Amino acid sequence: MTEAAHDVLELVSSLKAQGQPFALATVVRTVSVTAAKAGAKAVIKPDGTISEGWVGGGCARAAVLKAAREALADGKPRLVSVQPPDVLQEQGVEPGEEREGVKFAKNMCPSQGTMDIFVEPVLPRPELVICGSSPVAVRVATLAGHTGFSITVCAPQSEQNDFAAADRRIESYVLPVKQEATRYIIVSTQGKGDEAALKSALSVEADYVAFVGSRRKAAALREKFAKDGMSDEQLVRFKAPAGIDLGAITPDEIAVSILAEIIAVRRRKYGRDMAAAATMKG
Repeated sequence: MTEAAHDVLELVSSLKAQGQPFALATVVRTVSVTAAKAGAKAVIKPDGTISEGWVGGGCARAAVLKAAREALADGKPRLVSVQPPDVLQEQGVEPGEEREGVKFAKNMCPSQGTMDIFVEPVLPRPELVICGSSPVAVRVATLAGHTGFSITVCAPQSEQNDFAAADRRIESYVLPVKQEATRYIIVSTQGKGDEAALKSALSVEADYVAFVGSRRKAAALREKFAKDGMSDEQLVRFKAPAGIDLGAITPDEIAVSILAEIIAVRRRKYGRDMAAAATMKG
């Protein structure tokens, strides 16, 4: 392994550990004379800058950076083929056209070589924040661990042992305001700290906030929060009762309904992001 490749892989490991989004571009094939050779790699940030590595000069750079931005927007990898104009013409392919999963770009450099570059988005796992240690909260944590979520448990220290595993533990309900990963929050405190947990959840960025409790309890909390000065925009952000209406009764069934709802919210957002990326591309 070259020193440059080692530096790229070290950065990849570091960014993944930090939960930072990025795209990894790898040259997978070259034909004729090209500046970069197969195996060359580069780490590309969401703003389109290359953080480490190299996959060629201006001949390939614009096409790779565009593919990286699109991949980070919709979460899907790309295969970019940068080819001389005459080679594209022989194949009947226009620059910018996509065929069978390959996006074609024109190489205007004197080398007139062909490069195929695989661009892979690396996104932080979505975070599921569980406030409280009720039986439903514990079941949600157990199920979510098998569906690709990073689990953050917010509960007093004396109740943390109720959770067999968590990626992160917070011994209070104080959450960071912003973060790179998408965040989904469940408040299931079962009467012990409902107000504090829900206020904290509504004060931070999240794609979903839900309260495990009755409509009557949720209405009472909304009324109290409104009197305390919370805005209507914040008050409508939390859903109660949490979960899809499956007629669930047991903690396990309620946990399934909650996780199903979170997955539905997540996939709808993913679909909107893909549509937005397609609109920008067009």
